[in-house]
Parts: sequence; structure tokens; C-alpha cells
Amino acid sequence: MPTPSVSRESTRTPLIEKRGRGIVLTDAAQQLAATASHVLQLVEDAELQLEEQRGQAIGSLAIAAFPTAARGLLPAVLPQLIDRHPALEVSVIETDPFEAVAAVTRGEIQIAIVHDWHNTPLTIPEELSRTKLGSDPADVLVPASHRLAGKEFVRADDLVGERWICQPAGSICHEWLVRTMRKAGVEPEVAYSIAEYQTQLALLARGIGIGLLPRLGRGPLPSGVVAIPLQPAPTRRLYAVWRTATARRPAIAVTLTALRAGWPSRDTA
Repeated sequence: MPTPSVSRESTRTPLIEKRGRGIVLTDAAQQLAATASHVLQLVEDAELQLEEQRGQAIGSLAIAAFPTAARGLLPAVLPQLIDRHPALEVSVIETDPFEAVAAVTRGEIQIAIVHDWHNTPLTIPEELSRTKLGSDPADVLVPASHRLAGKEFVRADDLVGERWICQPAGSICHEWLVRTMRKAGVEPEVAYSIAEYQTQLALLARGIGIGLLPRLGRGPLPSGVVAIPLQPAPTRRLYAVWRTATARRPAIAVTLTALRAGWPSRDTA
């Protein structure tokens, strides 16, 4: 159950105020935040007590996942989870890892499937727990007519001057690309900011740009697109994240077990 949202209009009380060159929460806003946190704790305690009394996973459980995890992992997990725990009402929302972590922190989502890269770690608030599900390698993708298409592997230096297709600025994948190319001494030219991998593949198939796509949920490559390993090999790490205070809920435990068990059956190109 999500915590209630509040605004200046709903409370008729200023929630932020200027202080120097910045803004801070007012005393009223801080009190509201503390109250919302207390309410969330009461809800979580009630859910836990109910499940413990019933001795099974029941109630609602919302899962957040980034697009390729929703496509490449959840189809192997959800059917068994639903069949084995019919009293558990599972829902899924597709969203970026940054927002997914925030939603779990607010209590709006119970479990988030997120990812990060070794040079672009995802910050996890101290009130959350996480478990690693697995690692997902990525390849450089180029049109079949590209000068690099026949190479056994490429390095960052080989990609200088290329026009990239990449997720929009602010996404983890975009941050990874920028950091990796800057380490090679160049600023990447992201000419096409495209969120959906299938759209990226459609552009690549038409000879436009180059990309770097992880394998999870990528699906078969279209004709005219070639995957080339990048060295050192970039690999993103996938985690399940949940509020530590909810760890004793049977619903959390059975979902985490299902996610770990489903990893070997994931759709990986």
C-alpha cells in the first residue's frame, strides 16, 4: 500500500522555503514526512501479521522492473509465482532503476528489479536490502556494412568518432557509455537518444549509428545487424531490491526465491 501523497494544495501549508540560495523543507513538511514514514511502517506491520497468521503469501505485491528485465526475466518467473501462490495478487510496473528504487523507498512498490554497471553503481538507500540475481553481458552492435563488422572484438579506442544510439541522458546505460568513453579520452556523440532497444535495433538494421546492448531480453538480432564483443567486456549486474522492514513477509520471500530460480531460464540472446 503506497504512502499518501501530500502537496501544498492538499495541506494548505507551505512545504518548502528559501534558505540562502537554496530551498529546504519547512517544519511542517518534515513532520508530514515523519508521519508518512510511521504510517508506512504500520501498514507493513499489519501485512506481516496477516500473512503470518495465514501462514502463506497473500495480499498485494507490486514488482517494478526495467524494460529488458520485464521482457527477458519476468515471463519465466510470473507464471510459477502466480500458480504456486494464488492468494498473492502480483502486479508489474515497467520503470527505470532510479525511479524503481525511489518507489520502493516510498513504499509504493514492494520489490524492484534494477541494474547497474561496475563503473556506474546504483545507490541503494540504507533502509533497503538487495540480492544479486545475475550478470548480463553487453555487446557492441553495428550495421553489417560497418567498418568494424568483421572484427573478432573491439576496444573503446576503436569506437572514437562513432555516432551512438543510446538511452536518453539520465539513464544508467547513458551514464555508463559516457564514463566508459571518457576513460578512453573521448566524448561520445550520442546522436540518437532512444529508450526502447527494439527501436535501436530497427535503426541499426537500416545502417544508422552503432549501439551497445545487453543480452537480456534483446531477442534475435535483425538481418543486417552484427554483435561484436567489447574488451574489457562490459557487464551489468541485476539485483532485486526491497524494504528491509518487509523482509519477513512471506510474499517478499517467495517472490525473491522465484526471481533467483527464474534467472537460469531468462531470455538472453
